[in-house]
Amino acid sequence: MLNASPGGVDLVGRDDEIAVLRSFLDAAAGSGGALLLVGEPGVGKTALLRVAADDAAAARVRVLAASGTPFEAEHSFSCLHQLLHPLADDLGRLSAAHRRALQVALGVREGSPPSLLMIANGVLALLQRGATTGPILLIVDDLQWLDRASAMVLAIVARRLPRRAGLLASYRYGQETFFDRAGLPEHEIRPLDDEAAAALVTQRFPALVPRVRGRLLAEAHGNPLALLELPLALTGRQQSGLGSLPEVLPLNHRLQAAFESRISGLPAPARRVLLLAALDGSGQLSSLVTGEPDLAALAAAERAGLVHVDEQAGRLAFHHPLTRSAVVEGSTVGERMRAHAELAARMADRPERAAWHLAQATAGPDEEVARRLEHAAYTVRSRGDAAGAVTTLLRAADLSPAGADRSRRLAEAAYLGAVVTGDLRQVPRLLADARPGLGEQSLVSAVAAAHHLLLSGEGDTDTAHRLLAGAIEMQPLPYDGGNATMVEALYTLGWVCYFGGEPQLWEPFHAALAGLSPAVPELLVLLAGTFDDPARTAAPLLDRLDAAVAGLSVQADAVWSIRVGLAAMFLDRLTLCRTALTAILGDDRRPGVALTLHARSLLGLDQFMTGEWDDTRRIAEEHVELCRTHDYRLLECIGLYLLAMLAAAQGHHDQVRQLTDRMTIWATPRRAGLVLRIAGQAKLLDALGRADFEEAYQQALAIAPVGQLAAHVPHSLWLIMDVVEAAVRTGRIAEARAHVAAARACGVGAMSARLAMTVDAAGALAAPDDEAPALFDSALAVSGGRRWPFERARILLAYGERLRRVKANTAAREHLAAALETFDRLGARPWAARASAELRATGQTIGGLAAAGPAALTPQQRQIAELAAAGLTNKQIGEKLFLSPRTVGTHLYQIFPKLGITSRAALRDALAETSHLT
Repeated sequence: MLNASPGGVDLVGRDDEIAVLRSFLDAAAGSGGALLLVGEPGVGKTALLRVAADDAAAARVRVLAASGTPFEAEHSFSCLHQLLHPLADDLGRLSAAHRRALQVALGVREGSPPSLLMIANGVLALLQRGATTGPILLIVDDLQWLDRASAMVLAIVARRLPRRAGLLASYRYGQETFFDRAGLPEHEIRPLDDEAAAALVTQRFPALVPRVRGRLLAEAHGNPLALLELPLALTGRQQSGLGSLPEVLPLNHRLQAAFESRISGLPAPARRVLLLAALDGSGQLSSLVTGEPDLAALAAAERAGLVHVDEQAGRLAFHHPLTRSAVVEGSTVGERMRAHAELAARMADRPERAAWHLAQATAGPDEEVARRLEHAAYTVRSRGDAAGAVTTLLRAADLSPAGADRSRRLAEAAYLGAVVTGDLRQVPRLLADARPGLGEQSLVSAVAAAHHLLLSGEGDTDTAHRLLAGAIEMQPLPYDGGNATMVEALYTLGWVCYFGGEPQLWEPFHAALAGLSPAVPELLVLLAGTFDDPARTAAPLLDRLDAAVAGLSVQADAVWSIRVGLAAMFLDRLTLCRTALTAILGDDRRPGVALTLHARSLLGLDQFMTGEWDDTRRIAEEHVELCRTHDYRLLECIGLYLLAMLAAAQGHHDQVRQLTDRMTIWATPRRAGLVLRIAGQAKLLDALGRADFEEAYQQALAIAPVGQLAAHVPHSLWLIMDVVEAAVRTGRIAEARAHVAAARACGVGAMSARLAMTVDAAGALAAPDDEAPALFDSALAVSGGRRWPFERARILLAYGERLRRVKANTAAREHLAAALETFDRLGARPWAARASAELRATGQTIGGLAAAGPAALTPQQRQIAELAAAGLTNKQIGEKLFLSPRTVGTHLYQIFPKLGITSRAALRDALAETSHLT
């Protein structure tokens, strides 16, 4: 926690920093906002936060303060609990959903784990309510030591703070935090300059002789903590210049020595209480003090200036985090183990924390401690922190005696890592360690291994399928529908079947589903009905799917949200899942990123289909980069597919070939049928754009037979109009009409507005001239059809082409002009060229594509282009124009095509040419 500066001394040399803080406080008290202080250890960030807290309190701003600690980092939402504890009475005034989310996250009540977005929304609602009575300032010190769950929630909150609510936080250089990509303003706290450093040392240590003072100033390099602490390690003779100074040591060593010298001089009871406080990390006196002796020991530590005790609030705080580090590092292993055991005994009412302390107090295998730690892992998991649960399970396995329990815990950690967090890196080692106690066909280990085989660079769908199907078949019939591992095994098997893309892979899945009792869980029902053969099996499930999608607004579990999104994918309901999927994105540097990759691919797919192509490119490129970093080669292909579809729609034929080659070269030897089909879809669209209709028809045949909606090819629902256009344009009218008839026989037009629109359009393409207009009109009249602008513009183009062919030029121009406007806006150049050619054929004179060149730039785009041409990075441009680097990048993607260039290097010449011409 934060306290007044020791001795009430004003900070020296910090006038500029204090002015920045006061300006921020003034702004935050009105419009809200956040500011991060960043600097090296000991540079004075904590002292500046204390000044800000004092100033805010003097201005009648309510201050809520917390700080990260290394030990607390293992405990989910511990920092959030510190921060929000003073607002506990206001929880009852929140909505039921927000109240429940915060109470579950903070361990006040039990319930299904809330999503981070729901928790963040609860925090925002709490702050908004609190701010009605006056401004609120959140102060968080040492972000680098926050527990992961609190940090992710606060990173969301910081970007959406309500009016009259501010967040001021600090972190160390070189320490990654979840705020790194939040795009929040930062202010660097630099070391003191020579004049200020000398003034500080002279003020606090006037007895130092000039020679000693000069030596300290030279070696401290302006670090205030070093300037204040190093003299304390010197003897009186050394300070007066009569004794020799110690040898030069690295700064961190000198600081550690300074702290240790102050701590070692305390009585043993005081050192013991300090160690308890350092290992506890919560700052709650109730965990540290049990009687008068402890209070007396604490008083000695307070007199030494190491801690501050707020008896009224019942809390203790170290004056600087490095004090805590020195206390721990200066203790022996035995002292630390005894302290952990003592803390565990005092926390009987907090079993999760007690289990962690017991684990730290245990040197060898201990089944009782391992059992308690395993129970704590499931508690952590229930609160939404799957990565924390994996860490806890691994520690439980470390403490387990050799045997089945240890193997089970290792396999469970591998399972959670692979399935829930998506962290595949440890899976092979954990499974190898677990195998002696479980056997080759353990269902838990089979699921974890299948995830590793499928998603990793191996991408071995056949082996993953054999492993899972074999492990499931070895379970006794009937299969238990209430067993979470069995359900997960079946879901994973369905996922393997989908990526494998072969009909025979689905047979064991359906057989196992039939053996499930008493009922098939909802997500398995949706998977079976929407991933295998949705054209024939999805219609009866639409109400259930819609209910699941509607429930995402309150559904907490990220895995559930992803799987509902996947079920919605082929039935055009992804837009309704966006809020839940966006909440999953979080921070991409956490151990497992599979969930965020799935969320990105679903969001990118929906953005492509709804015409938000700049966002599609951004999210797909980020997706591919993350997959390459973490070796998720199968999921990488999904990002490559999105980029290939964009390239195809916008007429970049060479890019399509390069991207699909990468996909097929990886997928062919691994028999990943899905990847081969989606690569074919991009090549089909590319060929249609280039008017190479024979190539388009051959690509359609490679995906699935023409004239039927093939079973086990769910992507057929996306290709109905593509396949029919390719067939019609190559004179295969019978095949085209058979394909339309197959779509109508399956009733797919009733499943979504997009399918209704494309089935009617496909029918119009294949119909005689006298029947086509009614079908085109029906397609264009579908309610909600404008949500899919590219497909709708293609229908307008096809309708205009047909009308022009029958000499209805006036009506044709209307549809062709509307198509051209959409294609221009999307940058779909080959399609715009086709629409332009058709318009010219009707006798209308047009300029073709939308205006190109610098004249087409908006004023903001012109600013960005000029700054980029001057050599500024996206981050520097964003700082000047108050934009995020990502937004700057999006604008540059739009600027390059308008200027007819492909790189930043060409910007200067393009803009100079414009200046010359004007």
